[in-house]
Amino acid sequence: MGVALQLDKMSTVEKLRAMESLWDDLCQKAGNVPSPPWHQKVLQSREEDTKKGTEQFTDWETAKKKIRNTIS
Repeated sequence: MGVALQLDKMSTVEKLRAMESLWDDLCQKAGNVPSPPWHQKVLQSREEDTKKGTEQFTDWETAKKKIRNTIS
């Protein structure tokens, strides 16, 4: 099934609303979406790093500030 959106005719607000609708729908059906094999490997590696103490964590507010500073 193909859905054709006329993105060039949509405003930014309309595009964001469409993305939010898609995201909400995907989140409600998240259990039906299989995780790719590479993702499990990444998660295992991160868990191992956490157990070894080689992984560093940042609280969300600090992370957002860092991201904003990086992109602005």
